[in-house]
Amino acid sequence: MVVLKGIPSILSPELLYALAKMGHGDELVLADANFPASSICSCGPKEIRADGLGIPQLLEAILKLLPLDTYAPYPAAVMRVVDSDVRRGLDVPVWGIYSHKLQEAGCQPACLETVERFAFYERAKKAYAVVATGETALYGNLILKKGVIPPELLE
Repeated sequence: MVVLKGIPSILSPELLYALAKMGHGDELVLADANFPASSICSCGPKEIRADGLGIPQLLEAILKLLPLDTYAPYPAAVMRVVDSDVRRGLDVPVWGIYSHKLQEAGCQPACLETVERFAFYERAKKAYAVVATGETALYGNLILKKGVIPPELLE
């Protein structure tokens, strides 16, 4: 547990360290419980465990500290629903939650990109870190791209 003023206690020291070390354009994957986090991380990204935590609550805490990339057309991305799930009419309500939280953090309404499944995995392999969560929502994976903080906002 993090016991510092102004830091959400849900963020582990390991995750805080990763957020602080990330630079402009680096990406952070918030991985659902079905995501192959350990396999993806064998290719390079740091694996951070957040078992038992849902992505919406982590996202809210992370967005209090992490600036999103305002220079990128999409500062966040989700994994596109595969064709068989589209044909079944699978709904992904968690995306609405993500969009709402992103908008609360200052993103434009259409800031959430959808990325084909295998392209998402390839992108995750290039991420700075992958946070393995306990999120159970199908297609709950989310990639965040770090932005910059203007000098006048730095203390």
